[in-house]
Amino acid sequence: MPIVVDGHNLLWAVQELSEQVVSDVQLCRVVGRYLKLTGEKGQIIFDGIGPPDKSDFENIGSVEVLFAGRSTDTDTVIEKKIRASTAPKRLTIVSTDRRLRRAARARKATAIKSEDFWRDVQKRVRARSRSKEPAEKRFGLTDGETKQWLEYFDLDQ
Repeated sequence: MPIVVDGHNLLWAVQELSEQVVSDVQLCRVVGRYLKLTGEKGQIIFDGIGPPDKSDFENIGSVEVLFAGRSTDTDTVIEKKIRASTAPKRLTIVSTDRRLRRAARARKATAIKSEDFWRDVQKRVRARSRSKEPAEKRFGLTDGETKQWLEYFDLDQ
């Protein structure tokens, strides 16, 4: 299910919920990790033309970062994407903006408030980071395991 995110709307929601300053690049990286974990693809669209050097926004997992440009705004770009979608029921729009949520519902796309989406992102990213780290990473190998590997590779101690 493709996910289309109103970037500044989500950024505002994140800062309201966490009471900390989060950059647009940090936001994109976290959403990219979330999309990779869920196996989804997505786009984050920001107003304006963005920074002159957009290299920080490249290769961020499963998320494509777009800027609306000078002659339009994010809401209009997302509305066009909703109208142009050949499978709108598979589309998820992330925004707290009523205009976008109404446009999504009109085409039977899923509309999620930015705050709710961010809570889900945080929950999944935290759960994933806790469960994947092996104990050996923190505590190292036992003396017996170290000896076994040294013998296996025929290395002197």
